Amino acid sequence: MLYPVPAVMVTVADREGNSNILTIAWAGTICSSPPMVSISVRPERYSYEMIKETGEFVINLTTEKLAWATDFCGVRSGRDTDKWKETGLTPEKAQAVSVPLIKESPVNLECRVIKAEQLGSHDMFLAEVVAVDVDEAYMNEAGTFLLSSAKPLAYSHGRYYGLGECLGTFGYSVRKKKETGGRKRRAGQKRK
Repeated sequence: MLYPVPAVMVTVADREGNSNILTIAWAGTICSSPPMVSISVRPERYSYEMIKETGEFVINLTTEKLAWATDFCGVRSGRDTDKWKETGLTPEKAQAVSVPLIKESPVNLECRVIKAEQLGSHDMFLAEVVAVDVDEAYMNEAGTFLLSSAKPLAYSHGRYYGLGECLGTFGYSVRKKKETGGRKRRAGQKRK
């Protein structure tokens, strides 16, 4: 399997407005135009029927500060636990969907299901991102999201990890370097 993956908290609600939070590690971007994501959920999960009923969910990015709540929402069932109350997370009204978002999350992706695919152990929900909410504390003056300030969580084989430092930017491996006056060597070439 492909690891690490993002650990996200997904909020859902039924038509009566009863909401729940579930933790998902199988979530990802699948298209940029239109913006689309996917999540995979086991059909026996409490939240599964809510997604099927309303066709909406919110992907709430998690952080190192939210690690405990992220784990709790992944191991407790909403059938017998009020995860909002137990974690102290704050439900907030979304812009475009009826499902609440998590106020403490740095980024919230409001989603509408386009298609559901039965795959096996999990069903995959393909959804269009209809609104994005970003905490301004994690934005710079140019409007760029500061990933290092948000400190997002990653998940791998039952463990949560913080992300390390930035190692480069897209295309850095092929950019021309400034001349320093010395001879350039290719990788593997020994100094003379």
